[in-house]
Amino acid sequence: MTQVRTHPLGEKQWLAFRHTPGSGPAIVFLPGYMSDMEGSKATALFDDCVATGRECLLLDYSGCGDSSGDFADGTLFDWAEDAGLLIGDYVENERIVLVGSSMGGWVMLLLGQSMPERLAGLVGIAAAPDFSEWGYTDEQKDALHLGDTIYEESDYGYDPMPTHAKFWKNAQANRVLGDTIPIFCPVRLLHGQEDKDVPPDISLRLAAALESEDVQVTIVKGGDHRLSRPTDIALLLKTVASL
Repeated sequence: MTQVRTHPLGEKQWLAFRHTPGSGPAIVFLPGYMSDMEGSKATALFDDCVATGRECLLLDYSGCGDSSGDFADGTLFDWAEDAGLLIGDYVENERIVLVGSSMGGWVMLLLGQSMPERLAGLVGIAAAPDFSEWGYTDEQKDALHLGDTIYEESDYGYDPMPTHAKFWKNAQANRVLGDTIPIFCPVRLLHGQEDKDVPPDISLRLAAALESEDVQVTIVKGGDHRLSRPTDIALLLKTVASL
C-alpha cells in the first residue's frame, strides 16, 4: 500500500486518500457508511491495481477514517462531492470504473450521473441506494424528521451506530429508485444471498431502474453484507477486471 496522502480543504481541513498511477480505466473505490479505505475489499483492489499497473484511487469521506471533520456533519451529497473532487484532481486516466460498497453504491450512482462521459463501468457491492427510505421504521423516520439522532445496534465495530438527521434528510432528497437512472455504461451488481442489512431485492430494483442495457446481478450463495470472504474478494477482482 502506498502512503496516505491528504488534499487540503481549507484551514485545518483535509481529505485522506491513496493513489497509484497506471493504465486505465482507473479504479475508484467508494466506501460504505462509517467505513473507510482500510477495509479488505478496498485494500485488495488497490493491491491488485499496484500489481497489474492499473491506476487506482481510495479515499476517506470527510469526517471518516483519516480525513478531517465531524462525521455528524457529513451528507450523502457532500461525500459524493469529496470523491468527485479527488477524481478531478488526481485521476489521470479519462475513463474510470466506480466501485461502491453498500452506501458507496448510492454515492456511485450520484457521482456517475455527474460525470457520464468518464464512466467505463460501475460495480456495486451490496449497493444500498435509498436506504434512508427502506432501512428505517416509520418511528425512526419521524424522529429523524424532527431533527433527532437515532442509534442502532451494529455488527461492524461501531456500536451503537448513529444516523444523524442532517444525513437522513439529505439522503431522502437524493433517492434514485423511484425513477429511471440515466446511467448507460456497463454495471455489475454483487449481492450476498444472506445479506441481513441490504435485501438482495435492492440490487434487482436497481438493475431495473438503470437505463443501461448492460446490467448483470450476481447473487452470491452464503454471502453476507460484507462479501469479504476470500472467494468474495476473488469474485470482486474478476468482476472489476472484466470491465
